[in-house]
Amino acid sequence: MAPVTSLTASVHQRLATALTAALPEAGPADPLLRRSDRADFQANGILALAKKAKANPRELAAQVVAQVVTGDVIKEIEVSGPGFLNVTITDRAITENLAARYADDTARLGVPHAAKPGTTVIDYAQPNVAKEMHVGHLRSAVIGDAVVQILEFTGETVVRRHHIGDWGTQFGMLIQFLDEHPHELDHKESQVSGEEAMSNLDRLYKKARKLFDSDEEFKTRARRRVVDLQAGDPHTLATWQKFVDESKIYFFSVFEKLDIEIRDPDIVGESGYNDMLAETCRLLEESGVAVRSEGALCVFFEDVKGPDGNPVPLIVQKSDGGYGYAATDLSAIRDRVFDIKADTLLYVVDARQSLHFKMVFETARRAGWLNEDVKAHQLAFGTVLGKDGKPFKTREGETVKLVDLLDEAVDRATAVVGEKREKVGLTDEEVVENGRYVGIGAVKYADLSTSAVRDYKFDLDQMVSLNGDTSVYLQYAYARIQSILRKAGEARPAAHPELELAPAERALGLHLDQFGELVAEVAAEYAPHKLAAYLYQLASHLTTFYDQCHVLSPDNAPEVVENRLFLVDLTGRTLHLGMALLGIRTPGKL
Repeated sequence: MAPVTSLTASVHQRLATALTAALPEAGPADPLLRRSDRADFQANGILALAKKAKANPRELAAQVVAQVVTGDVIKEIEVSGPGFLNVTITDRAITENLAARYADDTARLGVPHAAKPGTTVIDYAQPNVAKEMHVGHLRSAVIGDAVVQILEFTGETVVRRHHIGDWGTQFGMLIQFLDEHPHELDHKESQVSGEEAMSNLDRLYKKARKLFDSDEEFKTRARRRVVDLQAGDPHTLATWQKFVDESKIYFFSVFEKLDIEIRDPDIVGESGYNDMLAETCRLLEESGVAVRSEGALCVFFEDVKGPDGNPVPLIVQKSDGGYGYAATDLSAIRDRVFDIKADTLLYVVDARQSLHFKMVFETARRAGWLNEDVKAHQLAFGTVLGKDGKPFKTREGETVKLVDLLDEAVDRATAVVGEKREKVGLTDEEVVENGRYVGIGAVKYADLSTSAVRDYKFDLDQMVSLNGDTSVYLQYAYARIQSILRKAGEARPAAHPELELAPAERALGLHLDQFGELVAEVAAEYAPHKLAAYLYQLASHLTTFYDQCHVLSPDNAPEVVENRLFLVDLTGRTLHLGMALLGIRTPGKL
């Protein structure tokens, strides 16, 4: 099905044509159209045009009004204030436009694909091998997954990359210990839970650390093992792989709990770029982008200075020949640009690493790996805070385990869902399933409804509340819609463009019409919080509509019932699609 042109786009086109006709010497003109509380739309572009053409803005506005054809889409247009245009849409145009969206059987609701989609590599969800995932890992996974869904929906080719921490000196200690205690990672059962896998790793890590700190001979053996690992010794690599495999059992269990799909081929950790490190350094040194300083290979920047005011370099290779994060990140850029052929590299990484990425991206630009056609962007995110506004910790001051956080959210949500089970008629299985969807949805939405770069407070009481800007409020709005559709009996949703619309119907309809443009804006800006805000406003419009326009009232004519059911159903479909793009489920009964 062909995409549906939004009412905003239709009005914009008509006003742009009228502007050009009234002032041809100005060339193509932007009417600067926006939604307004004084009319359906307001156009503010005439003021700037009049100033440029040295014309009277009100007179120019009147000339534009004279050029606009009214009747089919535009009901009336009038000049306001110093030269604004207030535009009101016909009820018929609103209903017909929504009917075209409703008829789209591709589940896209008439939303077009991007005009020029490209290829984006998105780097998100980056846990560390042999380490527990904590609350700090939450945002990268949740924000990254939402951006993946949104970009793919617009037609972008998205390559997912999970740059896990699977390399480094700590593995010498772990490998050596496992070699000397070969049964530490053995499993009791053939099926291993993520919890058991993490328990094994945690136990082994603590034992190895204790031995490393107390036994100098073991420490020496462990350090030699790091050299074997970096040299690619087959036995050492095979033992290292056991840690990676055990960690993946755990990772996959956590991401499954988060309702996020992580595919094994997309996990390309630090180790995946080992073979490229030496060449990356050679290319940077030969091109003069990096220089030797006290034996280390460094890139210097005029505008990056430390607390002492001296320039801070990016160290690509240490003086002892070892490689740091910069060498790995620059090698990953080469791989993503030249092998994957990406146009955009997107990194969903903690804001505290912004300086590192600024220097890495600038180095890649100087080397010619990034340019006007290939761009890199860090989607930096803030910190998860406790209710007290401080970084989220346990009472003992420990970092909060991600699994514990998710389990508590699901427990709270299941209790909320259970309170209404008899009223809605939920089975035990439905209470458990919906509790999971509501709990995980609450955690995701609290994260996504805040601009990524801002810190946000993790408050479970607020997150699972039925009131306010929460995912539960949106999920209940969707479930209420399904309940109305089930109660409709013989009546079926159907558009009736001949009907006059009540103010609440118009407001709901015009908001529904903005969905496609909003999604395009969210994709362009990597701003899922704007989609969350749109959906909350949609649910709020729906609440007003319920209060003012009874859907199944016996006093309504059959066509009014059908038209209102159509509005309600389209709202439900839009909520369902919008929430899915954020990675949140919408149960049909709550």
